[in-house]
Amino acid sequence: MIKEVKISLPFYKTASALLFIVILSLIRGVSVSCEIGAAMEPAIAILATAFCADTYVQEIAGRRSEVWRLYPMKDKLFAISTRLLLQQGFLLLLAAAGYSLFFLFQRPRLFSLMQPEAGSEIRQFVIFLGAMAVTIAFWSVLSNTIACIFRSLWFGIGGSLLLWLLAASSFARRLLDTWSVFSYADRNIADTGDFGWLAGKGLCIALCAVMLLLLPILLKKRG
Repeated sequence: MIKEVKISLPFYKTASALLFIVILSLIRGVSVSCEIGAAMEPAIAILATAFCADTYVQEIAGRRSEVWRLYPMKDKLFAISTRLLLQQGFLLLLAAAGYSLFFLFQRPRLFSLMQPEAGSEIRQFVIFLGAMAVTIAFWSVLSNTIACIFRSLWFGIGGSLLLWLLAASSFARRLLDTWSVFSYADRNIADTGDFGWLAGKGLCIALCAVMLLLLPILLKKRG
């Protein structure tokens, strides 16, 4: 496990991710606490894409691919799954820290005081964490899948960013509505009782499951 932590979370990646979150909380303005999630979701998606794209290709970059090919399939799947979970867990903690940094740097008004029926700030934070967990999982698995197909870190990042640009376009968001992969960011933040955005998160989970089911096939073909 210690070995997987060192491979998955090297200092340069963790430091750059932390810097990304600090800068985001400094420059992305919000006026009310309920806007924090909408401000963070697209950015967290980009971070997950870049952070996890090398999950598989680390073996190629580290010149361990010949040894890697000799591993049983179950060992390969375990290694990649472990690395993904470690990276996703770190990014979720980072998202939680970023949420707090918005209160420190932006000092938004508390939505729970403006609309008491919306529930506490803790409730909003828990919902935010759930949405971010799905967002991080989807974009990290997507970038890793594309990297597996092309055996290239840059294809993993570039392909995922292209899909991000398409999904983040106003046309795609209007077309997909609550089924958008950014449904949490696009939700009606004034209506905390509206959970229609869960449809988009459900779609993300379903797509994640499909990509993970394809992983053994990709590893068998790509080595």
